[in-house]
Amino acid sequence: MLAIDTCGPTGSVALAQVTEAGSIHLLGQCELAGRTYSATLVAAVANLLASASLRVAQLHAIVAVSGPGSFTGVRVGLSAVKGLAEPSSIPVVAVSRLAVMAHTAAIPAAALDAHRHEIFLCVDGRESLAGAAELAALNPPPNIAVCEDAAAALLAEVWSGAALVRVAEPTAADAIALAVPLILSKSFANLAELDGHYLRRSDAEIFGEKAAAHPA
Repeated sequence: MLAIDTCGPTGSVALAQVTEAGSIHLLGQCELAGRTYSATLVAAVANLLASASLRVAQLHAIVAVSGPGSFTGVRVGLSAVKGLAEPSSIPVVAVSRLAVMAHTAAIPAAALDAHRHEIFLCVDGRESLAGAAELAALNPPPNIAVCEDAAAALLAEVWSGAALVRVAEPTAADAIALAVPLILSKSFANLAELDGHYLRRSDAEIFGEKAAAHPA
Protein backbone atom coordinates (compact mmCIF):
# COMPACT_ATOMS: atom_id res chain seq x y z
CA MET A 1 0.00 0.00 0.00
CA LEU A 2 0.98 3.60 -0.61
CA ALA A 3 0.54 6.50 1.81
CA ILE A 4 0.64 10.22 1.07
CA ASP A 5 0.91 13.05 3.62
CA THR A 6 1.19 16.62 2.34
CA CYS A 7 -0.54 18.38 5.23
CA GLY A 8 2.41 19.75 7.19
CA PRO A 9 5.40 22.02 6.66
CA THR A 10 7.14 18.94 5.27
CA GLY A 11 5.47 15.92 3.72
CA SER A 12 6.22 12.34 2.83
CA VAL A 13 5.16 9.34 0.77
CA ALA A 14 5.64 5.76 1.94
CA LEU A 15 5.26 2.30 0.45
CA ALA A 16 4.76 -0.84 2.51
CA GLN A 17 3.68 -4.46 2.40
CA VAL A 18 1.06 -5.48 4.94
CA THR A 19 0.17 -9.06 5.80
CA GLU A 20 -3.31 -10.33 6.59
CA ALA A 21 -2.18 -10.51 10.22
CA GLY A 22 -1.46 -6.78 10.13
CA SER A 23 2.34 -6.81 10.23
CA ILE A 24 4.03 -4.05 8.21
CA HIS A 25 7.17 -4.22 6.10
CA LEU A 26 8.20 -0.73 5.02
CA LEU A 27 9.60 -0.78 1.47
CA GLY A 28 10.57 2.88 1.38
CA GLN A 29 9.73 6.42 2.38
CA CYS A 30 10.54 9.73 0.71
CA GLU A 31 10.39 13.13 2.39
CA LEU A 32 8.91 16.07 0.50
CA ALA A 33 10.01 19.65 1.06
CA GLY A 34 7.27 22.07 2.06
CA ARG A 35 5.69 24.35 -0.55
CA THR A 36 6.88 22.08 -3.39
CA TYR A 37 4.23 19.37 -3.25
CA SER A 38 2.54 20.22 -6.53
CA ALA A 39 5.89 19.95 -8.32
CA THR A 40 7.42 16.96 -6.52
CA LEU A 41 4.67 14.65 -5.25
CA VAL A 42 3.88 12.69 -8.41
CA ALA A 43 7.56 12.17 -9.22
CA ALA A 44 8.24 11.00 -5.65
CA VAL A 45 5.44 8.42 -5.89
CA ALA A 46 6.72 7.22 -9.26
CA ASN A 47 10.27 6.86 -7.94
CA LEU A 48 9.10 5.01 -4.85
CA LEU A 49 7.07 2.53 -6.90
CA ALA A 50 9.90 2.08 -9.39
CA SER A 51 12.36 1.30 -6.58
CA ALA A 52 10.11 -1.63 -5.60
CA SER A 53 9.44 -2.65 -9.23
CA LEU A 54 5.74 -1.94 -8.79
CA ARG A 55 3.05 -0.21 -10.84
CA VAL A 56 0.18 1.87 -9.50
CA ALA A 57 -2.31 -0.81 -10.58
CA GLN A 58 -0.60 -3.30 -8.25
CA LEU A 59 -1.44 -1.29 -5.15
CA HIS A 60 -4.09 -2.83 -2.91
CA ALA A 61 -4.85 0.42 -1.06
CA ILE A 62 -3.82 4.05 -0.74
CA VAL A 63 -3.73 5.88 2.59
CA ALA A 64 -4.53 9.59 2.36
CA VAL A 65 -3.69 11.89 5.24
CA SER A 66 -6.56 14.32 4.72
CA GLY A 67 -5.66 17.05 7.22
CA PRO A 68 -5.75 19.15 9.22
CA GLY A 69 -3.02 21.37 7.89
CA SER A 70 -2.21 23.61 4.97
CA PHE A 71 -5.20 24.09 2.65
CA THR A 72 -2.98 23.91 -0.41
CA GLY A 73 -1.04 20.91 0.86
CA VAL A 74 -4.17 18.96 1.75
CA ARG A 75 -5.73 19.65 -1.63
CA VAL A 76 -2.61 18.69 -3.58
CA GLY A 77 -2.35 15.42 -1.68
CA LEU A 78 -6.00 14.47 -2.09
CA SER A 79 -5.98 15.37 -5.78
CA ALA A 80 -3.00 13.06 -6.28
CA VAL A 81 -4.67 10.26 -4.32
CA LYS A 82 -7.82 10.51 -6.41
CA GLY A 83 -5.83 10.64 -9.64
CA LEU A 84 -3.90 7.50 -8.69
CA ALA A 85 -6.83 5.54 -7.24
CA GLU A 86 -9.65 6.20 -9.69
CA PRO A 87 -8.31 4.65 -12.94
CA SER A 88 -7.51 1.30 -11.28
CA SER A 89 -10.31 1.42 -8.66
CA ILE A 90 -7.79 1.27 -5.80
CA PRO A 91 -9.47 1.51 -2.37
CA VAL A 92 -8.59 4.59 -0.30
CA VAL A 93 -8.47 5.06 3.46
CA ALA A 94 -8.45 8.62 4.81
CA VAL A 95 -6.88 9.35 8.19
CA SER A 96 -6.43 12.48 10.27
CA ARG A 97 -2.90 13.79 10.81
CA LEU A 98 -3.77 14.41 14.46
CA ALA A 99 -4.95 10.82 14.84
CA VAL A 100 -1.73 9.58 13.22
CA MET A 101 0.33 11.61 15.68
CA ALA A 102 -1.67 10.46 18.71
CA HIS A 103 -1.46 6.81 17.59
CA THR A 104 2.29 7.01 17.01
CA ALA A 105 2.88 8.63 20.41
CA ALA A 106 0.48 6.18 22.12
CA ILE A 107 -1.18 9.18 23.81
CA PRO A 108 -4.89 10.01 23.32
CA ALA A 109 -4.15 13.74 22.96
CA ALA A 110 -2.13 15.58 20.32
CA ALA A 111 -1.75 19.12 19.02
CA LEU A 112 -0.41 20.66 15.80
CA ASP A 113 0.39 24.28 15.04
CA ALA A 114 -2.48 25.95 13.18
CA HIS A 115 -0.75 29.38 13.07
CA ARG A 116 -2.54 32.59 14.14
CA HIS A 117 -1.91 31.63 17.79
CA GLU A 118 -4.16 28.57 17.41
CA ILE A 119 -3.68 24.83 17.38
CA PHE A 120 -5.37 21.82 15.83
CA LEU A 121 -6.28 19.73 18.87
CA CYS A 122 -7.22 16.08 19.38
CA VAL A 123 -8.36 14.88 22.80
CA ASP A 124 -9.84 11.38 23.16
CA GLY A 125 -10.70 11.25 19.46
CA ARG A 126 -12.42 14.65 19.34
CA GLU A 127 -10.71 17.17 17.06
CA SER A 128 -11.07 20.93 16.98
CA LEU A 129 -9.40 24.26 16.24
CA ALA A 130 -8.50 26.01 19.49
CA GLY A 131 -6.97 29.27 20.59
CA ALA A 132 -6.16 30.41 24.11
CA ALA A 133 -9.80 31.10 24.98
CA GLU A 134 -11.01 27.70 23.79
CA LEU A 135 -8.20 25.91 25.62
CA ALA A 136 -8.95 27.77 28.84
CA ALA A 137 -12.53 26.46 28.71
CA LEU A 138 -11.39 22.83 28.48
CA ASN A 139 -10.00 20.42 31.04
CA PRO A 140 -6.42 19.63 29.98
CA PRO A 141 -5.43 15.99 29.49
CA PRO A 142 -2.56 14.73 31.66
CA ASN A 143 -0.30 14.26 28.61
CA ILE A 144 -0.38 15.71 25.11
CA ALA A 145 1.87 14.96 22.14
CA VAL A 146 3.41 17.92 20.29
CA CYS A 147 6.01 18.18 17.53
CA GLU A 148 6.24 21.95 16.98
CA ASP A 149 7.51 24.80 19.13
CA ALA A 150 4.54 27.09 18.41
CA ALA A 151 1.98 24.51 19.51
CA ALA A 152 4.03 23.68 22.61
CA ALA A 153 4.30 27.35 23.55
CA LEU A 154 0.54 27.93 23.37
CA LEU A 155 -0.22 24.80 25.38
CA ALA A 156 2.36 25.68 28.02
CA GLU A 157 0.86 29.16 28.27
CA VAL A 158 -2.71 27.96 28.91
CA TRP A 159 -2.39 24.37 30.14
CA SER A 160 0.49 24.62 32.58
CA GLY A 161 -0.60 21.42 34.30
CA ALA A 162 -0.39 19.21 31.23
CA ALA A 163 2.79 17.31 30.40
CA LEU A 164 3.95 18.06 26.86
CA VAL A 165 5.44 14.99 25.21
CA ARG A 166 7.72 15.98 22.32
CA VAL A 167 7.52 13.57 19.39
CA ALA A 168 8.72 13.53 15.79
CA GLU A 169 6.55 15.02 13.07
CA PRO A 170 4.11 12.35 11.82
CA THR A 171 5.01 10.66 8.53
CA ALA A 172 3.30 8.70 5.77
CA ALA A 173 4.74 5.50 7.26
CA ASP A 174 3.05 6.37 10.57
CA ALA A 175 -0.21 6.83 8.66
CA ILE A 176 0.07 3.29 7.30
CA ALA A 177 0.40 1.93 10.83
CA LEU A 178 -2.82 3.70 11.85
CA ALA A 179 -4.67 2.70 8.68
CA VAL A 180 -3.93 -1.05 8.70
CA PRO A 181 -6.98 -2.03 10.82
CA LEU A 182 -9.22 0.11 8.58
CA ILE A 183 -7.82 -1.51 5.45
CA LEU A 184 -8.13 -5.05 6.80
CA SER A 185 -11.74 -4.35 7.79
CA LYS A 186 -12.33 -2.73 4.35
CA SER A 187 -13.41 0.60 5.88
CA PHE A 188 -12.71 2.53 2.70
CA ALA A 189 -13.64 6.10 1.80
CA ASN A 190 -16.10 7.03 -0.90
CA LEU A 191 -13.73 8.59 -3.42
CA ALA A 192 -16.40 10.91 -4.82
CA GLU A 193 -17.05 12.34 -1.35
CA LEU A 194 -13.46 12.39 -0.09
CA ASP A 195 -12.57 15.91 1.02
CA GLY A 196 -10.04 17.67 3.20
CA HIS A 197 -10.29 17.49 6.98
CA TYR A 198 -9.54 21.17 7.50
CA LEU A 199 -11.06 22.13 10.92
CA ARG A 200 -10.75 25.75 9.75
CA ARG A 201 -12.48 27.57 6.94
CA SER A 202 -10.33 29.09 4.21
CA ASP A 203 -9.56 32.81 4.10
CA ALA A 204 -11.56 33.05 0.87
CA GLU A 205 -14.68 31.81 2.66
CA ILE A 206 -14.18 34.06 5.69
CA PHE A 207 -13.37 37.23 3.74
CA GLY A 208 -16.09 36.45 1.20
CA GLU A 209 -18.69 36.41 3.98
CA LYS A 210 -17.37 39.69 5.39
CA ALA A 211 -17.55 41.32 1.97
CA ALA A 212 -21.11 40.09 1.46
CA ALA A 213 -22.14 41.39 4.89
CA HIS A 214 -20.60 44.82 4.27
CA PRO A 215 -21.00 45.72 0.59
CA ALA A 216 -19.24 48.81 -0.69
